[in-house]
Amino acid sequence: MKLSVISRQIQAHPADALIVPVFSGEPVPSGATGGVDTALGSPDGVPGNGAIARLISLGDYSGKLSEVAVLYSFGLIPAARVLLVGLGNPEALTTELIRQAMGAAARKSQELGCKRIATLALGAGRAGISLRDAAQATVEGALLGAYQFEEHRTGKPKSALEELVLLEANPALLDEAATGARSGEVIANAQNNARTLMNRPPNVLNPASFAAWCADMASETGLACTIMEQPQIEALRMGGVLGVARGSANRPRFIVLEHGLQTVGAGAPLVLIGKGVTFDTGGYSIKTTDGMVGMKGDMGGAAAVAGAMQAIATLNPTRAVVGLMPLVENMISQDSFRPNDVLAMMNGMTVEITSTDAEGRLILADALHFAKRYNPAGVVDIATLTGTANVAMGRNMAATLHAPDDAWAAALLAASARAGERLWRMPLWADYGERMKSDTADMKNGAGDAGAGLGVSAWFLQQFTLAENRSDPAYRWAHLDIAPMMAAKSTSGYQPAGSMGFGVRTMVALALEPALTPALSQGRGLG
Repeated sequence: MKLSVISRQIQAHPADALIVPVFSGEPVPSGATGGVDTALGSPDGVPGNGAIARLISLGDYSGKLSEVAVLYSFGLIPAARVLLVGLGNPEALTTELIRQAMGAAARKSQELGCKRIATLALGAGRAGISLRDAAQATVEGALLGAYQFEEHRTGKPKSALEELVLLEANPALLDEAATGARSGEVIANAQNNARTLMNRPPNVLNPASFAAWCADMASETGLACTIMEQPQIEALRMGGVLGVARGSANRPRFIVLEHGLQTVGAGAPLVLIGKGVTFDTGGYSIKTTDGMVGMKGDMGGAAAVAGAMQAIATLNPTRAVVGLMPLVENMISQDSFRPNDVLAMMNGMTVEITSTDAEGRLILADALHFAKRYNPAGVVDIATLTGTANVAMGRNMAATLHAPDDAWAAALLAASARAGERLWRMPLWADYGERMKSDTADMKNGAGDAGAGLGVSAWFLQQFTLAENRSDPAYRWAHLDIAPMMAAKSTSGYQPAGSMGFGVRTMVALALEPALTPALSQGRGLG
């Protein structure tokens, strides 16, 4: 979708639809909405008595969050339609609610067959929200809400929005609005790309084609990109990656994307690690038929890291950031790894396999050890890891956060709050390790207790973030289990049905906003 930012009164702009905000509890439209109201047939031009005000006074529209109403202009203004979108209580407004409202309006515009829509920075100046932040959230909501995955449909394509115009009446504020809008465009497009990667079927997206997409994206954005294939992975002795990939004809890849490592003053890097299982049958611990449907999205963590790195490269922060993505398929064949196999991991530890369906932690473990070579200031791994995360949080409610360092956990929670992607911190008790003891190896990959799956999976990953003495941390680390946020049946204004691309905005916020990440001021690497 083409984005333009121009200075003009909204009621003077030609478009298929103007999108104007209405707050609940405000019977008389004011500001730009008041200008549109007056233009839509107020007798003798009396403010507060136009079509919008009459609709509210009749009780047909309340302005509750994401409520959309359509008015037709009948030539009174250059735009054919006006879409009212509710922002709810003005005192409770947040940028996340702006995203939701604008997403709902964009989707309604699309349903109506609109091609060109225009709006202003919704909610700017209310509840302490700056023009820049309001513009960013407005554009994010529109682009995310208008997203459609149509790559494999035949016949007539669905109606799609082609142009979004953000209007700012005051020319002196145009640069601020444009800065926010451009950031919103970059971040939303990156999240939509993560959605597309997740939505692609597994006969299209496999480790090789995912790696090719990353190489093309890196070439376009200026990221340094290294793609390791099986010989290099074998040379690194990544036993987790190799073990999981054994059963598939599609060989594994390990992707490294780097931003700003050579930039003076960039400091120790932030490292982002994404689980990339492009399809998960469960292996010999096979999933049920229903449980296997949707497992094309088990690379959601890697998709989020790829999208975040795309946005970070485009927005170009001074902070160095590295993205690591181990990519595998977990399939069944005579070569597949089995329960009771013992894998030797990259860090030298051995793992007894009790479930081949607990494969994501095995590939992440090697990536977490690989990250130590960067002497990172902080590491975040993100993965669609456990079904128990769904039980703990409820589908589409929140992802779980596991971190032993309070300051690093606080940085992630602050970034997620800014991004509007809900995280909830969970315990990381040493007691979980008691359930992971093995009679034949250093540890098991599963506890055999479905109810403990969330805690033991995070404990397992933590063992690969430790220094050589296996007691002290090698770096600050956090684990995000995004299984509850894998896919949706349209959960909010900007979330159409399908894969969510969750985590892109949080990781971008973490990389871009120094105030959110004081823990990154000092590295805790191995030296």
